[in-house]
Amino acid sequence: MKTVLLDSQQSLLQWVSQATGINTFGVKVRLRGNDLHILCEGLECPQRWRTLSDLLHALQQTDLDVLTSNEQPSIYQVFVYGRKKGEYRPQWCHKVHLNQLERHLEQVEQALLEDAAKAPGGAMILSNESLARRGDANAIARYLSETLSAMGVAVQVKVKQHQPEDGNADVFSRLWIFCQSAYSPDPSLLAEPVAQKLRQLKLAGYRDAVIVSQVSGETNPDWLLRIDLTPPEVMLKEWARWGDVQAIARLLTAALSELLVTVQVSLQESTLHIFCEPTANSAPDSPAPDKTTCIEKISSQLEAIAPQGILAATVYGQKINDKQPEWIDWLKLPASEHPALATSAFDLAVTGDEPAIIFLLERLLNPDLDRKLKTGGLRVLLLRKGDLLHIMCDAPICPSRKQVAPKVIQFLRQLNLAGTAGVRVYGRRAGNKEPFWHYGVDLVHRQRLVPEATPEFAATSEYVNDLITREDDEPILRSEVTTEEVQNFVSEVARDWVATTTTTVRKWFLNTQLFTESGQQTNQFTDTQGVKVALVWGTLGLLLTLQTDWILGVIVTRTTPSTTQAASISQPSPSDQTDYEDDQSQRTAFFTSSSQQRSGVFNPSGFTQDENQPKNLKAAPLREKATAAAILLAARSQMPSFNVRQLDEQLALYKQRIARNGKAPDVLIIGSSRALRGVDPMALSKALALQGYPKIDVFNFGINGATAQVVDFVVRQVLQPSELPKIIIWADGSRAFNSGREDLTFRAIANSPGYQDILQKAQTVSSSEESAKTPQKSAEEVKTSPKPEMNSYQAVNLWLNQGLAAVSVTYQNREQVKILLQNKLASLPIFSSKSPEAKSPTQSTIDNAEDSSNLQAVDFDGFLALSVRFHPARYYQKHPKVTGNYDNDYKSFQVGGIQDAAFRDVLQFTQSQNISLVFVNMPLTAEYLDPIRKKYEQEFQQYMLVLATNPNFIYRDLSELWTKANDYFSDPSHLNRFGAYEVSKKLANDPMISWPTK
Repeated sequence: MKTVLLDSQQSLLQWVSQATGINTFGVKVRLRGNDLHILCEGLECPQRWRTLSDLLHALQQTDLDVLTSNEQPSIYQVFVYGRKKGEYRPQWCHKVHLNQLERHLEQVEQALLEDAAKAPGGAMILSNESLARRGDANAIARYLSETLSAMGVAVQVKVKQHQPEDGNADVFSRLWIFCQSAYSPDPSLLAEPVAQKLRQLKLAGYRDAVIVSQVSGETNPDWLLRIDLTPPEVMLKEWARWGDVQAIARLLTAALSELLVTVQVSLQESTLHIFCEPTANSAPDSPAPDKTTCIEKISSQLEAIAPQGILAATVYGQKINDKQPEWIDWLKLPASEHPALATSAFDLAVTGDEPAIIFLLERLLNPDLDRKLKTGGLRVLLLRKGDLLHIMCDAPICPSRKQVAPKVIQFLRQLNLAGTAGVRVYGRRAGNKEPFWHYGVDLVHRQRLVPEATPEFAATSEYVNDLITREDDEPILRSEVTTEEVQNFVSEVARDWVATTTTTVRKWFLNTQLFTESGQQTNQFTDTQGVKVALVWGTLGLLLTLQTDWILGVIVTRTTPSTTQAASISQPSPSDQTDYEDDQSQRTAFFTSSSQQRSGVFNPSGFTQDENQPKNLKAAPLREKATAAAILLAARSQMPSFNVRQLDEQLALYKQRIARNGKAPDVLIIGSSRALRGVDPMALSKALALQGYPKIDVFNFGINGATAQVVDFVVRQVLQPSELPKIIIWADGSRAFNSGREDLTFRAIANSPGYQDILQKAQTVSSSEESAKTPQKSAEEVKTSPKPEMNSYQAVNLWLNQGLAAVSVTYQNREQVKILLQNKLASLPIFSSKSPEAKSPTQSTIDNAEDSSNLQAVDFDGFLALSVRFHPARYYQKHPKVTGNYDNDYKSFQVGGIQDAAFRDVLQFTQSQNISLVFVNMPLTAEYLDPIRKKYEQEFQQYMLVLATNPNFIYRDLSELWTKANDYFSDPSHLNRFGAYEVSKKLANDPMISWPTK
């Protein structure tokens, strides 16, 4: 509950005093939730209608939110009390709805004119409930505040459109109820009262509501609660379809209510017996219900319901308290004609039918049908993994394990499901993802002695199938092994291991004579003894270092392939590559979107395919990897390192391409990892050939983490004018232009010897130009060029590095040593979470693709081809889902600043060199484009559209081209080789880009 600050309270007191004419000592105010309470007192009790009239006129001219603090929630109701001083209870109380001031004022003015003994007339005040039934968010908030404000809980209601993640379902409205209080109310206090009040409204167009509780002053919500707003009629029809007798009886009673007929229903085997008689408030001698009308309505209802497992119905018409029916009729139901409906729900459950099992469990766990219709009841989610059946039970109040688990286990024992060796039952509060408790029973003996991970259930049943994992990990321990026994065992082993290790290390330190026990008197060594000890240990360390260096040199020499000689490094000719299929009609693909062909219902892994995903994926053939060649070329390059290994290797490959062809490539692709993975040079070259631009040489110069500063540095300072292409494709996005984040890549480059070398050459050139302009300068001044500052530590470090490079065998091959050690460590069982035998073929492909990505296995065109496809459910089991609020790439987002200056420098430079510059805003997934990132993307697009008026500059926005086509992506923000193929085709077919001609 938000308390009123002193200045706000003083403002409210003065306002009430001025409005009513009562001294401030006779006025008291209090804010509770969304309610304002005003107490007016005096020597005589203030007149009710006169006081209310003054307050209502003042309320018409005043915004109460202005008189309160900014932290105070909006005020919905005002309670006005009047009492005599010295009395405890007020003599009168009046409730004012701020959204109906005109009606209140009319009622008060009418009461002033009427005699005090008569009831006040005037306008009728509408209740908040009647207004809330219309679906207005403010009216719903006022309606809920009637209950919650008494608890000191303020309410705010918002309506948001929700798009399901699968993209197939329609967009629906979701009700968000934000509760704010000075304390953290227990969810059980709010869950059922709020659920009953919301479901009582019978709101149309809302599927569910989410309650968010937050303590005043806190930034994060305390807890969340989901309430099912499915209308009671829909719930009844769903249960009636499964043959539930109570649900059928209620639906038939509702259908016959206008005839003043009540219905009782019973089920005998597969026949439904329906008894129709007049309602209880009918006259005792009322005749039996009309047969024709009853049969017509009952028949139409049962035909529409088509109850499972019920073949026929017998209908009886009788008078009140009569034992013999007046008439009888028989009806055939749809189940008698359709064999699929003839099997009962229980028989279907025995065969393993999951919807039938879910219905029977929900019916078992919701014995009170009225309670379920009022609160939404307890819901069941079912998940089968291997030979285990996992059952999640959630409700507005977390169900009790003692009440739920034994019933579920007993019921499943009766079903005796084939292939089910154990059952795991979980309980949670609706809206949570993690269970509050779990309970497991093995139906047969299972050899399982290790802990098992709890499977992930969706917060709603909508996406459960997407969250099924491939591995056979199971959720809990065997029933005969308790958690306490495992914890005790682990604790004993850890205690013994720590004691043994501590003793061993202690003895080893003491034996070196470099350490002594604490508290023990030690003899002071003489200087001579100290020198001898230092010499001995120093000599041993040096010998060990030399021996290790020699052994590693031998290993690297034997493992390095002989085919990586500099003379034999050559890029595969495009003519040697296997041609891939393309169609001439793809030339207009930039303007038309062709629908993907459907190859079947199931994908290779056995899961149903997403209709929004591309099915027949095309890509350029995989080329030979250039990793070893790039490392060797970078090691032999005369240019110092830039402290970014990928920049060194890409630059070496680029210069080797120029040396081989005798000229720079025609098209240069540059940018961050989104360019490195997102534009395929071979696919672009082939697509351009189909457009009439043959033999266009394309190179991908993408660098992980490259920002506008990095691109500016490469284009304007690293590459010579003769090494520049005719057109530059800059493929990236908004985060490369964020000047508010920390540019780690450029910082590493700026601290590199290669950067210092570039600056020194630039200063030498500028000095020579100045000397040419001023010949009176002395020769000594021209020769002395400024050198980069170097402190003593850097000088010693440089001297040691040069000495080590001259002596060491492995220094020149240090990158190969690093890769070799990484591969050896990765192959050890302790560093691998899963054994190779446990991996499916698809998972192995993914792992291999990720490994190649980590090793930056680009081809000779500089392109990083990844075959892995992005699947959200599997991806987020291995990687955290980071929203835009916590993404460092968007931290303090601003497009103006150092990155903007670098981009404008590139624009000016390319215009001066007559180089066409094309910026492509690369595609992103819907998983990545949350509201925060979307807002920044829109800001970035406006920024680029302003700059697109510059000559020789073209801007293309593809960010929302394939938001649902996850098969084109390797992760939420990076394309794979299939997506890169499609982007390359789109660029080749773009008529606005002027491609170079031979």
